[in-house]
Amino acid sequence: MSFGTVAIIGLGLQGGSIGLAVQEHLPGTQTTGYDLSPAHRARATERALVHRVCETPAEAVENADLVIFCVPPGVMGLAAEQVRDALPARALVSDVGSSKQAISKALGEALPDHMVIPAHPVAGTENSGPDAGFAHLFRNRWCIVTPAARTDLVKLSELVGFWEALGANVEIMTPEHHDLVLAVTSHVPHLIAYTIVGTASDLEDVTQGEVIKYSAGGFRDFTRIAASDPTMWRDVFLSNKEAVLTMLQRFTEDLTALQRAIRVGDGQALFDQFTRTRAIRRSIIEEGQDDSRPDFGRGDHEAGVDAAE
Repeated sequence: MSFGTVAIIGLGLQGGSIGLAVQEHLPGTQTTGYDLSPAHRARATERALVHRVCETPAEAVENADLVIFCVPPGVMGLAAEQVRDALPARALVSDVGSSKQAISKALGEALPDHMVIPAHPVAGTENSGPDAGFAHLFRNRWCIVTPAARTDLVKLSELVGFWEALGANVEIMTPEHHDLVLAVTSHVPHLIAYTIVGTASDLEDVTQGEVIKYSAGGFRDFTRIAASDPTMWRDVFLSNKEAVLTMLQRFTEDLTALQRAIRVGDGQALFDQFTRTRAIRRSIIEEGQDDSRPDFGRGDHEAGVDAAE
């Protein structure tokens, strides 16, 4: 590990968790941080999310070997522009965003003279802000790294080593493939959750009190996902709109087929579909991705939070 100083821009769930994880797993590495919100900076200082909370983004990056942007996708380019003049030439630039093509473009245009290697730790909760971070967020979770074709392989290896040191399993793929995969596994499911919860709240014949009182397990899961940070998810859908729209169209077609099966009483079609999807759930369990708690509920550390990404 060659990163002596790591600068974190954005001290919410992801940024705060990175800061705490670095202090636990890489004690020889110094961390600096910045958040646009003065209240968040104050709370980050109280929780010691990083070694030093700075008052400007330029101050945070001035001696950094690695800079990680943990801000909503829509402001990623602006955040990079704000540190451009203070960023050391040696610094590697990365991020934690959920849509990689748009972010790769934004960071590359804002910092054309720096090595940019985007990444996406597939770990999160429905909580946000500096109180949401915890050191074990990334333990045994996947982190997808999406280098460009001409990426420095030494820098790539260093970034992979960084995430592995924080407890993550690392997968390398192209930005295009990442966005397609995440549209299926994260983005469209979030859109469905936001929609069904909104539909329930709009029903004239069902009161909000009844929706809350009689929520079954499926609806509770939807509400957990739908509680995710609205700013971040607005930006995710806009920045990955092509892949999301492609997957949403396929989902709409499949939903129409199920709708027809119910209408005509085709029980076999319903049974076959439910059998196939049940097998997918079992595969997720076999893969060890079955529990949304930190470290999949297998540790005795911080618990009681649910993954939402």
